[in-house]
Amino acid sequence: MVQRQSPGQRRYETSVVIVGTGFSGLGMAIKLKQAGIDDFIVLEKSDGLGGTWRDNTYPGCACDVPSLMYSFSFEQNPNWSRLFAEQGEINDYLSYCADKYQVREHVHHGVEFTGAEYDEQSKTWLVTTADGTEYVGRALVSGVGALHIPSYPDLPGVQDFEGEIFHSAQWNHDYDLTGKRVAVVGTGASAIQFVPRVAEKAAKLHLFQRTPPWIQPKPDRPIPESVKKLFRTVPLTQRAARAAVYWILEARYFAVFNKRLGKAAEWLSKRYIRKTISDPKLREAVTPDYSMGCKRILLSNDYYPALNRPNVDVDTSGVAEVRKNSVVTGDGQEHEVDAIIYGTGFHVTDAYDHLAIVGREGRKLQDTWRDGAETYLGITVSGFPNLFFLLGPNTGLGHNSVVFMIESQLNYVIDCIRRIHRGEIGQVDVRQPVQDAFSQELHGELGGEVWSVGGCRSWYLDENGVNRTLWPGFTWKYWMRTRKVDYADYEVAAR
Repeated sequence: MVQRQSPGQRRYETSVVIVGTGFSGLGMAIKLKQAGIDDFIVLEKSDGLGGTWRDNTYPGCACDVPSLMYSFSFEQNPNWSRLFAEQGEINDYLSYCADKYQVREHVHHGVEFTGAEYDEQSKTWLVTTADGTEYVGRALVSGVGALHIPSYPDLPGVQDFEGEIFHSAQWNHDYDLTGKRVAVVGTGASAIQFVPRVAEKAAKLHLFQRTPPWIQPKPDRPIPESVKKLFRTVPLTQRAARAAVYWILEARYFAVFNKRLGKAAEWLSKRYIRKTISDPKLREAVTPDYSMGCKRILLSNDYYPALNRPNVDVDTSGVAEVRKNSVVTGDGQEHEVDAIIYGTGFHVTDAYDHLAIVGREGRKLQDTWRDGAETYLGITVSGFPNLFFLLGPNTGLGHNSVVFMIESQLNYVIDCIRRIHRGEIGQVDVRQPVQDAFSQELHGELGGEVWSVGGCRSWYLDENGVNRTLWPGFTWKYWMRTRKVDYADYEVAAR
């Protein structure tokens, strides 16, 4: 592995700089290894690997995609303990992959990526970090993801609160919630997982809900040892099971994008509410009034039962004010609490706003994306040569596994990097008309869906109400489009 450090300077030169060690960053590193490219560095702001699955350690944290699909196709794990793996097991899986493919030696820990600038003369990226260390690479791969910057609500008076406050992504495990009066703000994907665990310990739990999510039962159960043994003995059986899971998940596309089938899915979810919640007022409070698919569809078996507990109150009037030892709701009621837990998600559509990324002719990414993030295939941006995004804008999913999307992108990016590394080309920069045509096509497909209907408020949407998060179709269609790089789509320059 070549990592040239300039004498007396905190500056490294390498072929490829990767940012992040979640599924995207580690996957890119592994693909480089498999391609025989050892000259790369992975930047990681933390002292551990795993990205989202390292950071989120709240009680009940688990994946809502079956384990067989939420893993690399080239590194299947026959030993998953459950159909839906929990956080620790997923993080262990990523660590195993890093060790097996000898990626750890490439990782620089404690290095926070702050920006990058492209040098047109040398055709390299100068990457800057929080501690002043610089990295120079011929290609830059962003695997930072979108679910890593916690989003905090603006609650009046919260700065005066004398109790404990933390976000689900920064869980304070040293604070014992047993017997405490707890306020939970938010009812998203994280909250529906930790609320049942908190409700078991807290003396009182006030759950402040802005918008109820659509929830379906979670078909989770332990995987029998006999099945694990079969997967280990005959790997082809696991591949067949994975394929079956893939197509089952792919069929969920219709619940998100087909209005008629979406209504059927809504009916099933409402039926689930009726079966699990007996109180008519509570049932009404947790029933969404928007079309399924507007927000992320969630899976849970214990969230609704937790709301039935006598120590749990669901409040829909909102938080009007926070005082030293209490929360005042929109209806004027004051509730004394010892702790406030935010289950308010992450910055998604604005995840890159804090980074100083400068491309050709001094073009800034923030300016380029001022009216909304646009890319070609969610991977490249015109004016920013040799910069590749993994799980970039409009490549998220509401129905299948994002790991499938990441792998599609890895195969696309490695084709470009392999040619850059060999010196066959110096830079690739997607043509603006190609990017514009793709964006027009993509948003044309998204325009007639649930996100354009009045009343839809979702983290899928940017400040202008445009969906900058989801891929608007089947994942196999995305795979088809990223199987091979069409270099006619790019301005290609010699080294």
